[in-house]
Amino acid sequence: MAAFIVRMGPLVVLWLAVCLSGSRAVDRGNFKTCNQSAFCKRQRALKTGQSPYRALLETLELTNTKLTLQLINDNNKVRLLLELYRLQGNMTRVKINELKPLKPRFEVPDVLINDPPTEPLSLLSQDENGVVLSLGADTQRLIVSAKPFRLDIMEGREVLLSLNSRGLLAFEHLRSRKDTLSDTDGAEKKEETDAANEQAEGEETVKEDEKAEDGMWEETFKSHTDSKPNGPSSISLDVSLPGVEHVYGIPEHADTLKLKTTDGGDPYRLYNLDVFQYELFNPMALYGAIPVMLSHSPQRTMGLFWLNAAETWVDISSNTAGKTVFGQMLDFVQGSSEAPQTDVRWISESGIIDVFIMLGPSPNDVFSQYASLTGTQAFPPLSALAYHQCRWNYNDQEDVAAVDQGFDDHDIPYDFIWLDIEHADGKRYFTWDPHKFPQPRDMLQGLEDKRRKMVAIVDPHIKVDTNYKIHNEIRSRGFYIKNKDGGDYEGWCWPGNSGYPDFTNPEMRAWWASMFAYDQYEGSMENLYTWNDMNEPSVFNGPEVTMHKDALHRNWEHRELHNIYGLYVQMATAEGLVQRSGGAERPFVLTRAFFAGSQRYGAVWTGDNAAEWDHLKISIPMCLSLGLVGVSFCGADVGGFFKTPSTELLVRWYQTGAYQPFFRAHAHLDTPRREPWLFGPDNTALIRDAVRQRYALLPYWYQLFYHAHQTGQPVMRPLWVEYPQDTATFSMDDQFLLGKDLLVHPVTEEGARGVTAYLPGNGEVWFDVHTFQKHNGAQNLYIPVTMSSIPVFQRGGSIIPRKVRVRRSSSCMEHDPYTLYVALNTKRFAEGELYIDDGHTFNFERQKQFIHRRLYFANNSLSSRNLAPGSQFTTLSWIEKVVILGASKPNKATLRMSDGMESLLDFEFNASMSVLTLRKPGVNAGMDWTIVLQ
Repeated sequence: MAAFIVRMGPLVVLWLAVCLSGSRAVDRGNFKTCNQSAFCKRQRALKTGQSPYRALLETLELTNTKLTLQLINDNNKVRLLLELYRLQGNMTRVKINELKPLKPRFEVPDVLINDPPTEPLSLLSQDENGVVLSLGADTQRLIVSAKPFRLDIMEGREVLLSLNSRGLLAFEHLRSRKDTLSDTDGAEKKEETDAANEQAEGEETVKEDEKAEDGMWEETFKSHTDSKPNGPSSISLDVSLPGVEHVYGIPEHADTLKLKTTDGGDPYRLYNLDVFQYELFNPMALYGAIPVMLSHSPQRTMGLFWLNAAETWVDISSNTAGKTVFGQMLDFVQGSSEAPQTDVRWISESGIIDVFIMLGPSPNDVFSQYASLTGTQAFPPLSALAYHQCRWNYNDQEDVAAVDQGFDDHDIPYDFIWLDIEHADGKRYFTWDPHKFPQPRDMLQGLEDKRRKMVAIVDPHIKVDTNYKIHNEIRSRGFYIKNKDGGDYEGWCWPGNSGYPDFTNPEMRAWWASMFAYDQYEGSMENLYTWNDMNEPSVFNGPEVTMHKDALHRNWEHRELHNIYGLYVQMATAEGLVQRSGGAERPFVLTRAFFAGSQRYGAVWTGDNAAEWDHLKISIPMCLSLGLVGVSFCGADVGGFFKTPSTELLVRWYQTGAYQPFFRAHAHLDTPRREPWLFGPDNTALIRDAVRQRYALLPYWYQLFYHAHQTGQPVMRPLWVEYPQDTATFSMDDQFLLGKDLLVHPVTEEGARGVTAYLPGNGEVWFDVHTFQKHNGAQNLYIPVTMSSIPVFQRGGSIIPRKVRVRRSSSCMEHDPYTLYVALNTKRFAEGELYIDDGHTFNFERQKQFIHRRLYFANNSLSSRNLAPGSQFTTLSWIEKVVILGASKPNKATLRMSDGMESLLDFEFNASMSVLTLRKPGVNAGMDWTIVLQ
């Protein structure tokens, strides 16, 4: 979020003058390339070849839980410790650390939800060349080759994955500078002596190397110097994926869903940064970093999780990259024997190598495997899945009331209105501007009376002001991050001079959570929720607009844990919202920065996008990428944050956003107001229709998020997830599935008169949800479109619940009846689910207070049966209507209850469309029932 600043020093005003000048795009000069990042440049200079690392097989130890083995670098004699774990659920963990580091190296805490349970490795064979281990499955083997060190995972005769097959394992050991070597005891003395001996092997060469590699002990970028007191500590590992041409993941990047090769350009960068008005289709770092990559081929899906929170670069190369279609055909005709292969190289500035290999083999297996490590998507309150209205900034309480009333006047539902930084008193978070928002509780109560809610921003930079309670408390408790000299780290952000709380400290997080209590956060109420922005962290006058790497989090430098800072902010905030309700209520927290595991705490959005057609298009692959690595609750600012959208673009963005998980309109302070009714009655009607489509589908959205919370499966997913052998889907990112049953192809081209949607599934059928027209699968379907068109299709074989009555908010729909849309497949079968709970508490989990029904149509009967016999919940909602697509006309329709009672139902049949509508079954949605067609 970019913001307007008052009462700031000239440095920030100058920064803002550059950043807020409307039409400017990102200034690439503010952000490093690999060549400007000393460790990336050093590591990338290493070329593929013979690895200097050798496995010392005589050091092998095998226990019930792991294998350990020492590796030695034959060039410098430094030893590493390899640990191999076979994990439950078809996963392997590989850890590599220094055997005797000068000081401990950072290992990322708080991301894994537990210590992953292991299964025994068994030794199958060993000789002087290596060892062969069984991974449990009959044909799965893990092979450790000794010289050079290499690790292969095989299934039968097929190599699934190889580590260090290209010899790019590199581990910069901790060392003392030559001029500061001092006497120490024991292991440390030996290690320092090793370092000294290594440096003494060629004194003149080393001196020349240090001149050439002057970024090892100190590094300067623009006007900022990184002191690097611990010297070089970077790590690298190459992974080869035979048979693989398609890899995905490692968000966040504004790029295609399928990751591109990085030969001849920069690697993909993972380093959480506040990037102003980011560019598209490049590997630059953005606000979040999830170091998880998925590989997919028709035979298998696998995942790689590189657990490291330092700055990371990922190189990708492929032996099929750059080949034209003609070249690929020529290979086929000539019988080219070169199998496709993708090679990936991970490079991180510090920490250890800790990589989880998820062996699938199906996409859903990988989702389950990753969820077992880092947890699943938080189950949001139902209202959070509805529509959110935001702007930087709604001016005052009167403005909020007027916008709220505007939605009622124009009959457009919404659930949340948002306040940006201007709502606080001088950007002191947890406060309200006394002139603009003098009675916040009255404002919140006015929203509550309409069963609506508010989100207010709480950023993690704290105004340095001795009259500000939050600042005084953090300072007195010693909770601020420190600079390299031991004083409180300070930098410039929205309030001016700011301190940055150390959220890596659990005591700091607990204190922060306590500040959300109703008696601490003055003016707050149950219907006030929270938005964490700027939590990369953003430091306007810092290097790359972020924190200095040599800042200190107690015992650790910021460089070690930069990418996890935003996760900790959201974690503490979410915990605060839970605690304020006595543990009863589910929180809703939106974050801009994120890491692996952030899915456990709320939603993310794609940051400061622009009102441009390409930004609308890129929102699809950006959210698809996040969903593949656990974060289902993703959205983009509808309309674009920067610049002013054309009316056509705004309408198309509402139509797209209505079918993406997080649905929020947002706009920059300098843009004209763009509430949905400001563009003439025709466009208001189009936007109203898109928003109402979202509300009608809320039962389906809620059910999908329940499954995401239970299983880790993404809500919004690429087509290849459900059609893993259909190669036509592997690079597709202009359309997507919601669950497995709705296919959405938004209109994202200016002036479009038609779109071509790919309907997958040989032998399947798809129904247009608006017209009920039936189409066969496995075809490219051209669809003429007008401004009202949102191409959406329901899969034959599915049942989707909707609530079609128009209300002002989702909470007002709580007891409304359901309409079931039954889309029959070619075998005249369909199935679906209905999930209901109270929509906002943890009672679904703690007290099993929910309804979960299986709906299925077979043999001309539609039935509802209980999927959770132990659950306890009642609902006032009932089944109002059943619409069966692809139906035949019955002679009669009979409703049968579980107690044997029967009644005839009224129905209508549209012969031209084969649509049967059953009216008012009138049965409670939580009961067993069957409708028989005769």
